[in-house]
Amino acid sequence: MKIKGSTNIVGLIGHPVEHSFSPPMHNAAFEALGMDYAYVAFDVNPNELKSAISGAKSLNIKGFNVTIPHKIGVIEFLDEIDEVAGLIGAVNTIDFKEMKGYNTDGIGAVKAIEEVTSIENKNVIVAGAGGASRAISFYIAKYGADTLTVLNRNVEKAQNLAGDVLDSGLMNEVKYASISEINEYLSDGDILINTTPVGMHPNVNVDSIATSDDMHEDLVVFDAVYNPNETVLIKEAIKANAKPVYGIKMLLYQGAESFKIWTGVDAPVDVMEKALRETLDL
Repeated sequence: MKIKGSTNIVGLIGHPVEHSFSPPMHNAAFEALGMDYAYVAFDVNPNELKSAISGAKSLNIKGFNVTIPHKIGVIEFLDEIDEVAGLIGAVNTIDFKEMKGYNTDGIGAVKAIEEVTSIENKNVIVAGAGGASRAISFYIAKYGADTLTVLNRNVEKAQNLAGDVLDSGLMNEVKYASISEINEYLSDGDILINTTPVGMHPNVNVDSIATSDDMHEDLVVFDAVYNPNETVLIKEAIKANAKPVYGIKMLLYQGAESFKIWTGVDAPVDVMEKALRETLDL
C-alpha cells in the first residue's frame, strides 16, 4: 500500500488501541480493491475526545471506528446519529461527511448468526447486559425475533435493558432473569448469544456460562468473544453438537458495515476475513 498526497484516512479511536485487529483487516480490503485509503489507530485520552473529533474533521479524515471508552462520550460531538444507534445510546462508527454516528456492532452479530440461521421468529437468549448486549439486543428485535431473554448477574441491569427494548416497540416479548438461571431457558431457546467477557484471553480456563448438558443439538451458540477463537462456551457447544458461531465473524461483519458507510462500496468480506485470521494466527 502506497501512501500518497491524495490518500484518504480512516481509522479507530479508543484508549488503548494498540491491540486492535481492525487496521490489518481494513487495509487488506483497501489494497484488494485498489482504493486510495489507509486505516490508522489513534489512542485518544478521554479528556481529549472533543479536540480529537474537531481535529479529525479539520484534517479531512473520512471516518472513524470508535471503541472503549468513547462509544457514548463521542455522541455529543456529532451532528446526527442513526436511529438504532440512538436506541442503543452508543456509536462505534462515524462518517465525517455528515458528522453522523452509527452502531454496527449489532448488525455484525446478526450477520454472523444469519450465516447459520435466520433471526426471525426465534427465541433468543442474550447473556450480559452491557454495551455489546445492548447493541445486539436492539438488532435482534429489529430482525424479527419472537422472544428475547436478557440474562445478567446484576438482574436490575437486565431488567433495564429488557424494558428499553420493549419500549422501542420493535418487539412484544422481552424477558429478563439472573444468568444463574440460564439452563431453565436453553431448552426452549433457539439462539444463545454471549456478550459477557467470560472466557476472554488471558482468562481462558474458566467455567462456561452454559455447559453442553444444558444445550440441545438445534441450539445456535454465538460468542462475541473472539480471542481465543474457540472459547469455553464454543467448546461446550461443539461437545453438545450444537451450532457454533465464532466471535471473529461479528468483528468481520461490523467492520464490513463500517467500510460500506465510509466508502459507499461493498466490503470484500473474504479478504477481510483472511487478514483477520492471519492477524489472530488462526
